[in-house]
Amino acid sequence: MFEYLLSGFAVALQPMNLLIALVGCLVGTLIGVLPGLGPTATLAMLIPLVFSMPPATALILLTSVYYGSMYGGSTTSILVNIPGESASVITCLDGNKMALQGRAGPALAIAAIGSFIAGTFAVLVLTLVGAPVAGYALHFGPAEFFALMVFGLSTVASLTGTNVVKSVITTCFGLMIATVGIDLVSGAPRYTFGNPFLQDGIDFVVVAIGMFAFTEVIVTAIEVREGTRAEIIKAERIWLSWEEFKYSVPSISRGTVFGFLVGMLPGAGATLSTFIAYNLEKRICKHPERLGTGDIRGVACPEAANNAASGASLVPLLTLGLPGGGATAVMLGALMMLDITPGPLLFQKHGAMVWALIASMYVGNALLLILNWPLVNVFARVMSVPAKYLMPIVLVISTIGVWSLSYSSVDLLLAAGAGMLGYYLRRNKYPIEPLILGLILGGRMEQAYRQALIISKGSNFIFFTKPISLTLLVSAVLFLFLPTLLAKAKQFQSARAASEGAA
Repeated sequence: MFEYLLSGFAVALQPMNLLIALVGCLVGTLIGVLPGLGPTATLAMLIPLVFSMPPATALILLTSVYYGSMYGGSTTSILVNIPGESASVITCLDGNKMALQGRAGPALAIAAIGSFIAGTFAVLVLTLVGAPVAGYALHFGPAEFFALMVFGLSTVASLTGTNVVKSVITTCFGLMIATVGIDLVSGAPRYTFGNPFLQDGIDFVVVAIGMFAFTEVIVTAIEVREGTRAEIIKAERIWLSWEEFKYSVPSISRGTVFGFLVGMLPGAGATLSTFIAYNLEKRICKHPERLGTGDIRGVACPEAANNAASGASLVPLLTLGLPGGGATAVMLGALMMLDITPGPLLFQKHGAMVWALIASMYVGNALLLILNWPLVNVFARVMSVPAKYLMPIVLVISTIGVWSLSYSSVDLLLAAGAGMLGYYLRRNKYPIEPLILGLILGGRMEQAYRQALIISKGSNFIFFTKPISLTLLVSAVLFLFLPTLLAKAKQFQSARAASEGAA
């Protein structure tokens, strides 16, 4: 195996392939920073270009862009509370608060370091035990995937402490938005109100940019006009201290493991892995009450899970031919067009290409860390730009991002409506993140649910007869109501102690 890996490095380190990897990392990072583009659409646009390349070089370009976009997505989440792509939504919780506290540099630095560690771990597992590990993913059928999505949605309880009701309301609203479009089975339009632009559904990017970017612009404008805008603390340093790194290492480790395990499942994706990893981090870590207030662990854990899941999604793609998400589905299409069929025999028939790809992923992770290290200082200085200049720029970039999706004025109106709804939710302390997660998972949940019903001939008992599905559903219920139960128990103990003291 090590001989094969060394031969892969010999190919990956060729000047042309090294240049391709560098360009791919730069392009991917830029894509991640700009809201609205996303890795899936960009990889699809690159497919005509890869036809003129050797297969190994083509795959190096695609994976470099894919990895780079996962790195870059955290930048705008931290600096201006706008996720560059869906997997960076959870980073907004602590990352942006760190930036407002004058700690944008450490937040960006730990995102880069955590991403590097997690990405390298994922490639290492792919190198050592890719095929055997991917075989376990085959135990997940439609019933298990539906239960996994329900478990992922139960993480909303951790995002709002004990206020589960508001989280459930916004989650259900996100699921409702996900039902707009063509019905999966009958082909009939649902909730389109006769508008043909809504038949493809409402894009996540439209809602996310409206909920985050437009809402942020509205809130900032009101605060600036009323004079209540909090002054951003000037950044005293732009890099990470050794104490902060040691404090973050356990969170990076847990995010890496949880992200890899979830990301390896075909269809789960990096977004779900970040929510689950953050939720479990809040249950496991010491002082969980600090998460959500600008704790560096709230950036380290989801960013590690994000990149671990991105690398893990390549395990079922290469060994079983099963894509883990939209970006890997595009990569699967590119492989098929290059007359390469992923599966158990891929390592035998195209071994040189596969090992070159694996070696390039090690190189790509190192390149991304080297590229992002000096950029931390540049990005951190964005926080010193006055809001009256920064927010119009954000508004223009966000509007261009929405328009570039389908060049539709309907998308612009939907984004504006999402912005006003986001402002209402934020003003009344409703969490936005559960709504976004519900929108992202809604379509896949419905598909898995209907597939399970077809398999069981309409019986819902299939979700309770499968051990994995039953375990996930029970865990979801516990995770959903555990914060409320713990709060009630704490109140009861306090009241009991007070009554005993009075007696």
